[in-house]
Amino acid sequence: MKQLTYAQAVDGYLLDARAQRLSADTIRNYTLTYRRFGEWLGEELLLSDITPAQISAFLASLAQPQTPAGGVAVRPPKGLSKKTTLNYHGALGALWSWAVREGYAAVNVVQSVSRPRPEKRTVTPFSESDVKAILAACDRTRSYTRPGKRICDNERRTALRDRAVILLLVDTGMRSGELAGLRARDLDMKNRRLTVFGKGSKERVLPFSPTTGKAIWHYLQTERGEHGPRDPLFVTVDGEPLNREALLQLVNRLGERAGVTDCHPHRFRHTFAVTFLRNGGNVYELQAMLGHTTLEMVKQYLSLAQTDVEAAHRRASPVENWRLR
Repeated sequence: MKQLTYAQAVDGYLLDARAQRLSADTIRNYTLTYRRFGEWLGEELLLSDITPAQISAFLASLAQPQTPAGGVAVRPPKGLSKKTTLNYHGALGALWSWAVREGYAAVNVVQSVSRPRPEKRTVTPFSESDVKAILAACDRTRSYTRPGKRICDNERRTALRDRAVILLLVDTGMRSGELAGLRARDLDMKNRRLTVFGKGSKERVLPFSPTTGKAIWHYLQTERGEHGPRDPLFVTVDGEPLNREALLQLVNRLGERAGVTDCHPHRFRHTFAVTFLRNGGNVYELQAMLGHTTLEMVKQYLSLAQTDVEAAHRRASPVENWRLR
């Protein structure tokens, strides 16, 4: 068996991952994991010398707050969540699976390390008034005053883009990475649908409403400027692709202006899912639109939607309101 150092194995696997056309987000996240684990090891080791105990200790260290070198931080970064730690476990597992398959390792040592159990987070959709407030925040800047002048605000340069983005998120439930990866060629305005590539590079087609289509059309005709079919659908004011980080920053700032707390892109996905079920949508149709491989997450949305129905029945039941006996 040929011996590889850890760094050589990482280089080899990342080349293989690109050849398999894993998504850019996956490769970026894997690269971060491998770099962080290499830094944690502190020395160059043969892949065969790395033990399950070292991997377990590394994963455990991720939960601890990290203080930057050179002094004590005022607010040291929090440790990573169990969900993120699970992603690190998966990335390391993928590396060793490749090494075993290619004959560079005898066993996948990561399989001996317990998988972290992610926290079950509460699903909290936006209310109708929340979404309307966020859309209103797309149009104008925050109010400001100048000496001797009245309070005023201005039109925002990216108002049309931002309105189209928000409507598309709440209308389709797509992930932030999926929206960031959209190209002009993925848009079918005639049939009002988008082709998106989700986790595992799985393709699916999502319909959108006439209102959302109108917002996208106005953005493309007014703010977007010249673009080809391979160009990103949404871009920044500098013409750069609207990536996940820029999208997160955009949604956070719109939430601040709108007075909506905990405003992040994935919450629009929750909102779409729960509202779809509240309005009589089918769980299997929802699963297909969200791109989930199982019904596990869809069942959480169904449970929340069902709770709403039961509460509405208690409020509106003729038997209870008319005090029938």
